[in-house]
Amino acid sequence: MSDVQNIAIVIGSLRNGSLTGKVAKQLVDHAPSEMKCSLIGIDMPLYNQDLDSDPPADWRQFRAAIAQADGVIFVSPEYNRSMPGTVKNAIDVGSRPYIKRVLIGKPAAVVSQSPSPTGPTLSNHAIRQSLVFLDMPVMPQPELYIHNSMALFDQAGGYSAGDGGPPFAPFMAAFSRWVARMAR
Repeated sequence: MSDVQNIAIVIGSLRNGSLTGKVAKQLVDHAPSEMKCSLIGIDMPLYNQDLDSDPPADWRQFRAAIAQADGVIFVSPEYNRSMPGTVKNAIDVGSRPYIKRVLIGKPAAVVSQSPSPTGPTLSNHAIRQSLVFLDMPVMPQPELYIHNSMALFDQAGGYSAGDGGPPFAPFMAAFSRWVARMAR
């Protein structure tokens, strides 16, 4: 691995101006200087093994972006106490075809957000479960669950921390160390 860490930040929401997108943007804005972050959208056709011989362009673009990454951060909302179908589809697309799985072994982290006060813990752990199967070493600490996210972001995506400052810089610094550690 070079001195620059290429980090793919997978945005788990398709909505324009989503809270998930705002969280992802904050991660980019608070990344340490050794990280080059790319926001990766996942609006692509559902995985279908029949298409592996001639994959859709969206799959090829997603797979190429992940293949170039030294680490992957999944940023996701919580839908029905689990991950959204878009995130599961991205994991499926990145883990197939079997001989060309671009996600395998990549250091990973999961950030989840919810406008709910009870939070996004279950989606975070559902995503982690799939990543463990793919032999992606998921950063164990710090975990980043963003509760009441609707109250934390303004229309422009600015973050207004109510209790102790934004958690994004410490999280990204820890992920940088995690990626470096996993590269050894």
